[in-house]
Amino acid sequence: MSEDGQSPRGGGLCDPGSLLPDYQDIVAAAERIAPVAKPTPVLTSRTFNSHYGADAFFKCENFQLGGAFKIRGAANAIFSLPPEQRANGVVTYSSGNHAQATAIAARHAGIRATIVMPDDAPKSKLNATRGYGATVVLYDRMRENRNVIGERIAAETGATIVPPFDHAAVIAGQGTVAKELLEALPDLDTLVVCVGGGGLISGCAIAAKALRPGIRIYGVEPESADDFRQSIAAGRIIEIPPPGTIADGLRTLAPGKLTFEAVRQNVEEIVVVSDEEIREAMRFLLFRMKILAEPSGATATAAVMHGRLPAGLGRTGIVISGGNVDPEVLASVIAV
Repeated sequence: MSEDGQSPRGGGLCDPGSLLPDYQDIVAAAERIAPVAKPTPVLTSRTFNSHYGADAFFKCENFQLGGAFKIRGAANAIFSLPPEQRANGVVTYSSGNHAQATAIAARHAGIRATIVMPDDAPKSKLNATRGYGATVVLYDRMRENRNVIGERIAAETGATIVPPFDHAAVIAGQGTVAKELLEALPDLDTLVVCVGGGGLISGCAIAAKALRPGIRIYGVEPESADDFRQSIAAGRIIEIPPPGTIADGLRTLAPGKLTFEAVRQNVEEIVVVSDEEIREAMRFLLFRMKILAEPSGATATAAVMHGRLPAGLGRTGIVISGGNVDPEVLASVIAV
């Protein structure tokens, strides 16, 4: 399942990709992506800690190239391709952040990128993806299957599919977020990460557990997009109807096979927050910390703010996954 809602199952994925990465894969990814994915800052807020009884450290991936963590995984997958595969370009499917990341990484590698995007994708993400030089193919998410479209393009052009999350190289790249955070703050007790398709939390969990085995890791989903919570509870992958949530990057229908297994092994619990709680977190981050977070990026913060996690979190890392928010959405959030 993708960051915006369709199953990733199918062939044509870039290799290697069928097995979960380990920490050494994440270390290698950090070296591989260094030319494009820069270390992001960790910020604190005395006001946040005082108001919400926290000892929080915000890993600000909204300051990453492309405005989100996604460049890490996309770059690692693309830069891992052998020259003969790179020559035919890449194709992916995404509502926005992975689209932009793939476009940026492909441009850096000097290869062609084709991105299959829903016709209702946020305009800012659509325009940015085109601005980075990618060819965008639009589809109707209610009537068409983006995986089928992507696979057809790959078959016609020889391009390699770089999936949004359920792929070892992508997961390893995303794990560099937690690697950086734990290297800066090796005594963290808890890590809180938003959950869409699960690539970010999977990679972060693998890295965090390697660096600090006793750390507790919690995932956060929107209430209406709780495919991971349902799947973990059932012990198998559950597919849900297309969810309606302000967090467009977390509108997944089902976990990926790899990400489901990584979360099952390493994550304490998946909790949920409401859209209004996400909006409140966005307002706090913007007005009190001067951090612009998109709804998906504010989801982990919302869980800490609203007591969705167990007591006694201790020193807590919170990943702000991105800051690419449409002006119209931002206006609706701050108009209170």
